[in-house]
Amino acid sequence: MITIGIDEAGRGPVIGPMIIAGVGADEEVSVKFKSMGVKDSKMLSIKRIFLLEREILNLIKNYYFITLSAGEIDDRFSNGKNLNYLELDNMAEIANKLEGETVIIDSPSKNTEKVRLYLQKKIINKRVIAENYADKNHIEVSAASIIAKANREREVDRIKKIIGYDFGSGYPSDPKTANFIKIIAQNGKIKQDPYKKFIRKSWSTVKATDYKTLNFFS
Repeated sequence: MITIGIDEAGRGPVIGPMIIAGVGADEEVSVKFKSMGVKDSKMLSIKRIFLLEREILNLIKNYYFITLSAGEIDDRFSNGKNLNYLELDNMAEIANKLEGETVIIDSPSKNTEKVRLYLQKKIINKRVIAENYADKNHIEVSAASIIAKANREREVDRIKKIIGYDFGSGYPSDPKTANFIKIIAQNGKIKQDPYKKFIRKSWSTVKATDYKTLNFFS
């Protein structure tokens, strides 16, 4: 039996995309994942994440990931969705693309039964399990978290090269990120075009700052 694990990386940042990834593995592959040291990506160094990603992808072909840009996340309400439902709809798309009988997702909500029922209607011919902390408790979800995190980190590095500035992790709690947001808000001389599409203007972190000099936040 093949189990599909699905998880995300980059739900909370103010800069950069959210990546949602799915990995399908049978029992034999899951045992190999464990022997490789696969675990929740939040418990791993970035160097270890990239190493494990290569090992996972050398072992399987049954995986898929979706990149949601800052703009797509900002547009969620115009499409009639909050962030949870945007994430769940993309999880369903991933589950339907992968081979497997059971889908385990790291639930974005504490109401896991509501999440399960919503996904069960969208995922075709697969049993759905929704859990909090599934990335810690299920090896397939851990593997998906590694794929998601590795791709999120690559995107962040790519954005830094495009804009020519090290803004840190992109999370609001990161001093480097907070400083970058402050700089671009207060310095009208910085050209907006290279970076405006990477910033989630709907985030409270952005709205709480004085962005009068930035017309793309108006």
